[in-house]
Amino acid sequence: MKFGFAAIAAIGLTLVTTVDPYGGMVTQAQAFVVVPFSVDDKISSQKLAVGDLEAETVSLDAFGVELAPEPEPVVEEAADEKTGAGRSSPVSSGAPAAGTPDPGTAQAIAMEYVGAGAEFDCLVALWNKESHWNVYANNASSGAYGIPQALPGSKMASAGADWATNPDTQIRWGLGYITGRYGSPCGAWGHSQSVGWY
Repeated sequence: MKFGFAAIAAIGLTLVTTVDPYGGMVTQAQAFVVVPFSVDDKISSQKLAVGDLEAETVSLDAFGVELAPEPEPVVEEAADEKTGAGRSSPVSSGAPAAGTPDPGTAQAIAMEYVGAGAEFDCLVALWNKESHWNVYANNASSGAYGIPQALPGSKMASAGADWATNPDTQIRWGLGYITGRYGSPCGAWGHSQSVGWY
């Protein structure tokens, strides 16, 4: 059995309460009624009546659908041999550019592991927020310690017995923690930005 659009009566009724934004007064509710008036096999136009206002005719035009282009794949560079973390990512990290650290600093040690680029920018921003790259940073209320703010600090002993004083040991432990939990420094930075900690 062939069902045409003309055989189906579709009436939509919606009540809208209007509020005057300046006076706070509620005005009369209006009824919106849409009624098809074509008797052909397809509906090409409709009449729209709003309350007591004159009916308007609305024509339906043909339309098409296009598929959105597929996004470009994100390609990361080869993993760093020391940490297994990617050296950089073409995706914007949202972290400010870190620049080149002074030789011999904790940031220079970290750059040897992570490489220059977005992941290093994220790591610098993350640990600036956590400890300002201070090997001896100690959070008295939580007990977090060192550059990565390990909680408790003694967890870093798994990276070396000199965990309390050696920035290299703390950075290696911190990068291992970040990789295991967030996948990358930018993953940890994103989490920190959304919830306030990592």
